[in-house]
Amino acid sequence: MTTPFVDAPIFTRSRALRPTGKVLPEHARSHNRSLVLQTLYSAGPQSRADVARETGLTRVTVSDLVADLIGEGLIVELGQREIARPGKPAMLIDVDRAAFQIIGIDLSEHERFLGAIVDLDGGIVSRAEVALDGATGEAAAALVDTLVAGLVASATAPVLGIGVGSPGIVDPNGVIRSAPNLGWQGLDLQSRLHDAFGLPVHIGNDANVAVLAEHGASTNDDLLLVKVGHGVGAGLIIAGRPVIGGGFAAGEIGHVIVGTDGGPRCACGKSGCLETWLAVPRLTAELDAVDDGEHAASAREAILTEAGRRLGIVLAPVVGALNLSEVALSGPAELLDGPLARAAVDTLRTRTMAEHNRDLRLRMTEQAQDIVLRGAAVMVLSGQLGVS
Repeated sequence: MTTPFVDAPIFTRSRALRPTGKVLPEHARSHNRSLVLQTLYSAGPQSRADVARETGLTRVTVSDLVADLIGEGLIVELGQREIARPGKPAMLIDVDRAAFQIIGIDLSEHERFLGAIVDLDGGIVSRAEVALDGATGEAAAALVDTLVAGLVASATAPVLGIGVGSPGIVDPNGVIRSAPNLGWQGLDLQSRLHDAFGLPVHIGNDANVAVLAEHGASTNDDLLLVKVGHGVGAGLIIAGRPVIGGGFAAGEIGHVIVGTDGGPRCACGKSGCLETWLAVPRLTAELDAVDDGEHAASAREAILTEAGRRLGIVLAPVVGALNLSEVALSGPAELLDGPLARAAVDTLRTRTMAEHNRDLRLRMTEQAQDIVLRGAAVMVLSGQLGVS
């Protein structure tokens, strides 16, 4: 069931990700089209001449592209610019931010799947959720179908696409190769949703999706985001470019074994993975098991501190190897923000060279619980319009 919701725009100060390849001649028009859209999307209303100056394209090229984009309903003319000088005022154009809506899906929570309808300017139009109730395998996939169906039916404008952030290893074709906590192995979720709804579908690992949203709010082109939910994963952007790895598993820190002292059994089959110390279900259960009494507060703090120390152990080689200065945490603030975060940053500093991490900052995300939904919308904007 969806509920109406009005939220502030979230993409208006977004920063474009750096291109990852050379623009070939046969792709030039598509590249220029995205360049025009990105310029208007970031800067707001401009004249055609303004866009030509900003992009370096000729006025003829810009006029030709704008005519096509107006025909597609992506750009609108807003009227003439008000100026107090002689001559005919220029016609202002902008992205039609009411032309389409985006479906964003977050599958990273351990108790529920979240969804939202998002407009092109980043405002959340409505929200929906379905309880997971321990579902795995096909039962969990069917819940995704139900969630998306409700959102598509509630959309009040044409849907540009569906963006999904899922735990686990997700390949570029939208196949979830492995998501142990959901019991998914080789699930072609992209084809499944495309066939069901006839819409473009973009799927990524939840942490890789989340870091897209966080990058827009950060001033740093090198960023590591740790997403703590049903599992634990990390999203990484280096020099403004997302890093997913040759096997699409970059950032899968949740299944790194921490230490040599064993630990609880993990859903992946190993013992002592970071997830067994840090994932929300495991950490919450451990905290809830503490008996109330005069030492309860210190016992809970010790549990959080140990989880933070284990996180710091895993992150230290990454921070040291990449010389990162910023790490963001995404997940329940009541668990992460406090003893856990302090222990993580203390461990990071003691396990890396002090002169290189003097300015290291570990902070909670600025995007709160909507970070995967927002990143999913960014993924659709990038995939369909070349805008980020």
